[in-house]
Amino acid sequence: MSRVGSDPIQVPDGVVVELSEGTLKAKGKLGELSLTFHEEIAPTLEGDEIHLKPLNDTVRARALWGTYRSLAWNIIQGVDQGFTKTLDINGVGYRAAMQGNDLVLQLGFSHEVNFQVPDNVKIECPSQTEIVISSSDKQLVGSVAAKIRSFRPPEPYKGKGIKYRDEFIVRKEGKKK
Repeated sequence: MSRVGSDPIQVPDGVVVELSEGTLKAKGKLGELSLTFHEEIAPTLEGDEIHLKPLNDTVRARALWGTYRSLAWNIIQGVDQGFTKTLDINGVGYRAAMQGNDLVLQLGFSHEVNFQVPDNVKIECPSQTEIVISSSDKQLVGSVAAKIRSFRPPEPYKGKGIKYRDEFIVRKEGKKK
């Protein structure tokens, strides 16, 4: 039995949830998101709680049970509070700035890297070495952060590059004579 899937999802105040034909639609102060459940998972709405049950006792249904419970919780939490990831830039001359709808990165290349921000994502640069990505969609925040990080991932010798705020870079020792 799934420990994650068996927990009911509490719907917070200010979030309107609609469940019809295996599709969950959540509407809150940060927007509207929807999730279509797999045919092996049966969602039910009881008051201000959402319960998920697998329709049969297969390995696949039990695996999907916890996964879809987490996805549904992320949608409800996203329209209520939203998600944020912070990236730090380390390196001499490395910096970031917003210009219109583009994130302009100077990362030691001979050219600037221009990243066009997707529609549902908000990117801020409080300082030249800090990028704050926020949205109501957790998967979109993660994929945008990973894409920006991929332009110059941190290297282990000097620690230069773009890293997540909570990421720890294992440093290596350089050459010895």
